[in-house]
Amino acid sequence: MSRSSSLGRIVVDGTGRTLYLFEKDRSRRSACYGACTQYWPPLLTHGKPIARVGVKQSLVGTTRRRNGTRQVTYAGHPLYRYVGDTRPGQTNGAGLQDFGGGWDPISPAGKKIESGG
Repeated sequence: MSRSSSLGRIVVDGTGRTLYLFEKDRSRRSACYGACTQYWPPLLTHGKPIARVGVKQSLVGTTRRRNGTRQVTYAGHPLYRYVGDTRPGQTNGAGLQDFGGGWDPISPAGKKIESGG
């Protein structure tokens, strides 16, 4: 699903929480493990993820994490939430440089949205 934010339209989870991509991820594989997941929990699924209003089903997919769980991807980017976002619509993780890479919200077109800050 997508919603408007101060950064433009962004992809959010079913509860309206901002979803982020990690610039360190490569080839649809997550580079966020261990302590990283305490701050940037991966968006996991047990079934086929379903796109909601404002996002394209053709861009929704999954990737297998090292522990066998399935992480939701959008346009090939594994998706994460940020623990510093405590309410729907917050983008407190935008532009952070944590765990060796940048974190950015993702647009409905599947592109990272850089906050410039």
